[in-house]
Amino acid sequence: MPSRFARRTALIAGVLGGPAGFIAAAAWGLPTALGAHRRRLAPVVRRSKQFADGKFHNTVPTPALSPANTRDGLLRQWHEERHVGLPGGPIPLAAAEIPVEPAELAVTWLGHASALLEVDGQRVLLDPVWGYRVSPSPVFGPTRLHEPPMPVEDLPRVDAIVISHDHYDHLDLPTVRALLTTQTAPFVVPIGIGEHLRKWHVPEDRIVELDWDETHAVGGLTLTCTEARHFSGRYFYRDTTLWASWAITGPRHRVFFGGDTGYTPAFAGIGARLGPFDLTLLPIGAYNDAWHAIHMDPEEAVRAHGDVGGRVLLPIHWATFNLAFHRWAEPVQRLLAAAGRTGVQVVVPQPGERIDVLDPPPLRDWWTAVGSAADGAHEDGGVGSSVLARTVTRLLSLLPG
Repeated sequence: MPSRFARRTALIAGVLGGPAGFIAAAAWGLPTALGAHRRRLAPVVRRSKQFADGKFHNTVPTPALSPANTRDGLLRQWHEERHVGLPGGPIPLAAAEIPVEPAELAVTWLGHASALLEVDGQRVLLDPVWGYRVSPSPVFGPTRLHEPPMPVEDLPRVDAIVISHDHYDHLDLPTVRALLTTQTAPFVVPIGIGEHLRKWHVPEDRIVELDWDETHAVGGLTLTCTEARHFSGRYFYRDTTLWASWAITGPRHRVFFGGDTGYTPAFAGIGARLGPFDLTLLPIGAYNDAWHAIHMDPEEAVRAHGDVGGRVLLPIHWATFNLAFHRWAEPVQRLLAAAGRTGVQVVVPQPGERIDVLDPPPLRDWWTAVGSAADGAHEDGGVGSSVLARTVTRLLSLLPG
């Protein structure tokens, strides 16, 4: 899939040619990719207890974007240091070996926050992203650091497709379109995201929208939309749809999926009500001081794992896209150091590797050989162009602080 989108982008830019052609290529498909406008969202999201004064809110004060002068510095850092998050070599992929019948408890990590769960004989697909670029534009935005470990068409039949929030690295239009034709499972999403899906022609009977603490049954599984500490938005309007973590509970096993979140005291309540969990999938990457409230660092992931009563921790939200300024391998290195201090059991699969959670393999270090990009490297890192960084800096400076 990535190569097809890349070729299409190059073709568009080549045919149109020149600066005007470059701008046209960058905007190709933009209105559709942006999703539903807030006017369309308004009648749906008003029923949520988390929605007030025209937007969704976290239960604890959470700045999603720093004041204007800090934003300028952050965008300059993005322009000047974006290469820091690149891997030092090719990222190895494992051949996804998925059995015909789903197991009692297993997980296949597909990169970033995407994973295929097997829980009590059913399958749940989490935040599936097969797209080449996590952006509304086919020209600008972070690109994949590794290929998808398997074609989306090769996925086995799943019972539910769960989405945590509407950011591009978690809700991917090309992947949704592919899943419309290759799967029949419902999309189970936080409230508001259903409007994005309706705009993309997902049938109504395949859309389930939930507020925090609401549930949906799929076969023998109960999917509970649980609190997270984050934000939403696919363009300059923020917090127009809800963000969430998820508890997937079966008759015998329980899984907690963090999606994308900052640390929140709500994790302890989730663990008390719905835990303990046999497996947690928690984000460890894309942290930075400027957005510490909305992205956990590795040490906070270990703390959250303990709060929810987790047994085995699988780190997500790292390795696949260059979204922050830490070195590529740093998140997993810090995670293992923190887990070692507290005795937490961690599994770190390669993208595409399937883990039997009831009999996890010994920890195998595959990331050290990849390493992080050498200091002073200046690869693009998927951002697209320094022009973009300067343009976005100017646009963000116009926003209220």
